[in-house]
Amino acid sequence: MLRYIMRFRVSSDLHYDLNGPATFFFALKCIETGGQHLVSESLITEPETSVEEFTLGTGMNRFTRIRTEQNGPFRVKYSAEVETQVKVISTESLKVDGPGKLAPEAIPFLFPSRYCQSDRLRQEAMDLFGHLTNPHDLAAGIRDWIYDHIAYRAGTSNEQSSAVDTWEQRQGVCRDFAHLGIAFCRAMNVPARYVSCYSYQLDPPDFHACYEVFIDGWWYIFDATRLAPLNGLVRIATGRDAADAAVCSIFGNPQMKQISVSCECLDEGFMPITGRDLANENQAMALL
Repeated sequence: MLRYIMRFRVSSDLHYDLNGPATFFFALKCIETGGQHLVSESLITEPETSVEEFTLGTGMNRFTRIRTEQNGPFRVKYSAEVETQVKVISTESLKVDGPGKLAPEAIPFLFPSRYCQSDRLRQEAMDLFGHLTNPHDLAAGIRDWIYDHIAYRAGTSNEQSSAVDTWEQRQGVCRDFAHLGIAFCRAMNVPARYVSCYSYQLDPPDFHACYEVFIDGWWYIFDATRLAPLNGLVRIATGRDAADAAVCSIFGNPQMKQISVSCECLDEGFMPITGRDLANENQAMALL
């Protein structure tokens, strides 16, 4: 097993035009995990307003509630310096655990959710992936099938789009790729969950989404878009799907005017590790 420690500087800058009272629930702040640590961070609003932070679900995800009453321009800016760790392990060392031996924390990620209707895609998953019995081979096969058969096209989906929509329309963005991957994994009785993140070398820069699969007691990362290195991900939130980890949920009628997202690696000599690299070496990667 290999471990890699890296440091990143991330930021997001969101501009709105307010048209009366509004409430925002943001998931912009990076979380603390066993291997991801915040060195520093700041969140500011212009104009200045009250900010409330809270956690939901497992207690890992950090949400920010902002309530505004004014009209006119409104800006939310977050920045952080974050240290991350990943581990790379041989797939041959991974044991196969069925639902009867799963750790309790993985069990909720076996079931259908709002955007990942695994029950509706069970037959399709069996037809496509029924020959893959090893959980890692299954997750990798699903990742590769999505990359080969789903077109990545900006603007082709919205906040209502689900895994079933992506399956039927054969197009979407990273959020949709992740939802379909999760739905297929769950349909084959393998726990899978949604990850929102900042992503180094993502082009164009934006928030990113991937999925993790629970294998042999740990969560391993997969990205069906192949748009960024897996060791360049900085975790924001984790959940059953985007309903648990949406970057922003809005109550009111503000208009989004501009968004800017960045992720900069602070370590010289960064060596990207992609899904293809891992496949060639029969390895799997986990964000610690």
